[in-house]
Amino acid sequence: MTLIDKLENNIRLDFDDGVALYELDLVTLGFYANRIRMEKFGKKTYYNVNRHINPTNICKDVCQFCAYSASRKNPNQYTMTHEEILEVVKNSVENGIKEVHIVSAHNPNTGLLWYLEVFSKIKTNFPELHIKALTAAEIHFLATEYQKSYEEIIDMMIEYGVDSMPGGGAEIFDESVRKRICGGKVSSSEWLEIHKLWHQKGRKSNATMLFGHIETRSNRVDHMLRLRDLQDITGGFNAFIPLVYQKENNFLKVTDFPTANEILKTFAISRILLDNIPNLKAYWVTSSIKLALIAQEFGANDLDGTIEKESINSAAGALSANGMKQKEFIELINNSGFEPVERDTLYNEVS
Repeated sequence: MTLIDKLENNIRLDFDDGVALYELDLVTLGFYANRIRMEKFGKKTYYNVNRHINPTNICKDVCQFCAYSASRKNPNQYTMTHEEILEVVKNSVENGIKEVHIVSAHNPNTGLLWYLEVFSKIKTNFPELHIKALTAAEIHFLATEYQKSYEEIIDMMIEYGVDSMPGGGAEIFDESVRKRICGGKVSSSEWLEIHKLWHQKGRKSNATMLFGHIETRSNRVDHMLRLRDLQDITGGFNAFIPLVYQKENNFLKVTDFPTANEILKTFAISRILLDNIPNLKAYWVTSSIKLALIAQEFGANDLDGTIEKESINSAAGALSANGMKQKEFIELINNSGFEPVERDTLYNEVS
């Protein structure tokens, strides 16, 4: 049976099929990815009204692709107080956010409760707000730093008010690539184990893949299929988010960047291979809003949200530091021929 036959008959693809998908032309890939998207969501494109907060940039780990950490090139170290974080949340709630997304560096100086108590303080003051916080990389750091098991940290997260987990820290699962770009951080097997434990608590999370640096197409396909395998077991992933590598102010020294064609192919292949993860997010922060809008034709049904402020990717060159206004977000989706639908973090439709 040919690859096209499998696509025509919705037969689940294996690793070799996934690699072969990259050899198809972009129009063909777009056709099959868009067909899946239309069957699942029609013209709906989801977004949410959210706020990103990055409370500290002091990091114990040294990832070669990171421009945010203050441990190397960035001399402007900071750590927010809980009062400063609560003031940001208060102002954002007044602007209508429904989710606060909190991701930090791995700061060894603050203590475990600095990470956790801010969640309970937010919940006390804003009980309706959904808290999405702590990547698997942060959980691994906290467990290692404070001699806890992953499950102990996860139980504490839930106790202190975390509702769902973001998908960061996955990067690329291939360990030879990880050794070069983020050696010492959470391993691929540990990342997957942490999300499995989180799902077993009845909670949802996202999954990411950082691509466009030193990884191969085969590495990307391997990454997607490991996520698909875990999703078969737990069903806990809400969305898959291919993150485009940002090239400024870091030590990776990549010179061969992916073209728009390669980026859109990767979105389309994600939609085709990940048949059990419902939502495919074109995170406009890393792909650019223009390419994210085009990605709607290549399988993506979600563009993330307004974010208000973003520090990690903008430090590496992304044009996302000040987020995007909701009205502008809606107009862009409408003008691209799709139907903007506001969602909450768990993909319940709001309006």
